[in-house]
Amino acid sequence: MSPATAPLGLGLVGCGGFGAFLLDAVADLPGLRPVAVADPDPRRAAALGRRHGVPALAGLDELLAREEVAVVAVATPPAAHAATATATAALRAGRHVFCEKPLATTARDAEAVAEEAERAGRVLVVDHVLRYNPLLRAVERLIGEALLAPPRRFLFENDASDEDLGPDHWFWDREHSGGTFVEHGVHFFDAARALLGSDPLSVRATAVRRPGGGPVDMVSADVLHPGGVLASHLHSFTHAHRCERQLMRLDHGFAETRIEGWIPVRAEISAWTDEDGARAWERLPARVGALLRVEGFRPHGGERVPVAVERDAGTARPVRGRGERRVAPHHVRAVLDLGGEARKPYVYRESVRAAAADLIRVARDGGTPVADARAGLTAVAVAEAATLAADTGVAQPVPALVADSRPGEPA
Repeated sequence: MSPATAPLGLGLVGCGGFGAFLLDAVADLPGLRPVAVADPDPRRAAALGRRHGVPALAGLDELLAREEVAVVAVATPPAAHAATATATAALRAGRHVFCEKPLATTARDAEAVAEEAERAGRVLVVDHVLRYNPLLRAVERLIGEALLAPPRRFLFENDASDEDLGPDHWFWDREHSGGTFVEHGVHFFDAARALLGSDPLSVRATAVRRPGGGPVDMVSADVLHPGGVLASHLHSFTHAHRCERQLMRLDHGFAETRIEGWIPVRAEISAWTDEDGARAWERLPARVGALLRVEGFRPHGGERVPVAVERDAGTARPVRGRGERRVAPHHVRAVLDLGGEARKPYVYRESVRAAAADLIRVARDGGTPVADARAGLTAVAVAEAATLAADTGVAQPVPALVADSRPGEPA
């Protein structure tokens, strides 16, 4: 193989649960090969190294001393993602970086990482897995094709379990995790930015502490986007495992999209349309493969798009919605289905794999990753503004430092 086609050597920093999951997911990805792992816990590093047949090292310095390491995957706890730590050191050493979210725990540190990636001319991909989920990418494409109007409203409700984390776990410690908005909310601030196609302007937020003086286990944020588009986010770590539920809802005016699950496997679209629109929706099942295509995501079979069109379900007279006048007599119901709840682990793994494939694509061919450094920076900046808004009770602007960023183009 020539240097341009040889697989990129991958070095992993952080051999905990997610690090092991990440390496298992991408180990056989074309264009990538694991070459080393590093962790301050020698037992964890040794166990993962043995599983993949690669050396187990004590830390980042030893990893960067190996010339075969072209990509550094950062799977350390959030505080170690900061500008002077792992991601920045790897970029300065001329390596590409695959960074678990959040990119950093503060906007200042995230901006420094983004600037370092630009200076180094290296690829940085942030593991915002929703950007690589086939259902969200399909909705983006339907908006791009004008089959769905740009959303007027974004809502996400996350009633999650606390994963049996004790009150002293680092997840609850803002100094370590950045707090709920930073550690967890960045996924959904980023998803809203992608689906709405705009950078946020300001944030209002509320935080609720667990009774008895426990940790903050419920937060909400209303994020204003240009054109009066409002994105509402709620994260509640209060439910039993079996009672978890998540719902993302997009209001397109004459249509609605409902996407279920933190790892989405099902989306349902309900739309009112005219004759041309009804015919376009009826052609959708034939395009399901292209619609759900995400580079690096292996097809598993079972993906389907049942579409039901109710002809003349409503009036043929023009109807009005928020000043928009339209003839829309036909009702459409479409379901994008990746195979049910049992597929969630597979879809999660494949979304991580697709993010790594995106890094390989850009490293080889150039361009901009879908979840690039600016995406990571913007999400952290919104999360930091939401945290301050919740602390002060005062709406906060999203800092100007992210004003020139734009959502990544689909792969």
